[in-house]
Amino acid sequence: MTTVSHAPGIRYTVQASAVDAHLFDVQLHIIKPAADQLLSLPVWIPGSYLVREFAKNLQSLSATQNGQPVPAEQLSKNQWKIVCSADAACVISYQICAYDTSVRTAWLDRRRGFFNGTSLCLRVLGQESQPHELELLSSPATQDWQVATGLTAAQVDANGFGLYTAAHYDELVDCPVEMGKFWRGSFVAGGVPHEFVVAGAAPSFDGERLLADTQKICETEIAFWHADGSQPPMDRYVFMLNVVDDNYGGLEHRNSTALICGRRDLPRKGEAKAGEGYNTLLGLISHEYFHTWNVKRLRPAEFAHYDYEQENYTELLWFFEGFTSYYDDL
Repeated sequence: MTTVSHAPGIRYTVQASAVDAHLFDVQLHIIKPAADQLLSLPVWIPGSYLVREFAKNLQSLSATQNGQPVPAEQLSKNQWKIVCSADAACVISYQICAYDTSVRTAWLDRRRGFFNGTSLCLRVLGQESQPHELELLSSPATQDWQVATGLTAAQVDANGFGLYTAAHYDELVDCPVEMGKFWRGSFVAGGVPHEFVVAGAAPSFDGERLLADTQKICETEIAFWHADGSQPPMDRYVFMLNVVDDNYGGLEHRNSTALICGRRDLPRKGEAKAGEGYNTLLGLISHEYFHTWNVKRLRPAEFAHYDYEQENYTELLWFFEGFTSYYDDL
């Protein structure tokens, strides 16, 4: 796996080649490293308020500069020092074991790939505000897969593989990536294009019903937050739903959300009235979409800049989740 970066900043190249081993191959290209550059992987993901220790899934880290190996020293559970000079680009290679089907981390098998940047993308300390790029490479195992993400596409193919950009590290890791053979639909709400992708749905799944009901939710919440007629804060929005045998949950992001539900919760074609599980799913969709404003834009000073190294304390979770939970089913 090789790539060349043409612009100053940081680029991550990700390839799902070892799908049977649940391994993502990652290369981090630092165009202008510091001498003895420090790297760190977050210990938690914003929106899921527990320390998760994502570094436990990182393995086989190595580094090169000018084509020659340079030492990589692990300083702590989630931090490394690359013993490099500041006069040439540096390339760090590693693998991430992705075996968690939750919305918080990363998953990879023959049918589907998913990851949050906090699980895959080492932070280049001192350069977090630099422009960041994510390059998704296809492989023989993923050549017929599609890609969905809230990241800005710079140069991608018809399936979505290629180059994406982010203004800084915070934006990069706040846009999860879904890959695989998924169902895809779209609608417009409040003048904003919305996309909905569903992985693991049966052929009986009523996608049009899900789109219509989700559109109503989005239009209602946009009207709630923008009663003055102002524009929503995002240019586009992506719902990513993973359908499994039995699970439930979601995690909000700045212009997308990752969701998980049980197969019995989906609406089915020809069904006059959807079951209670579907109403619960709509409540989840409503909850995570409401977070687009409450939590992602409206948040306390403690969360203005996330500290990815440790717990971030606040006494406002009752407002983040309680206020949102009041409005989601309503």
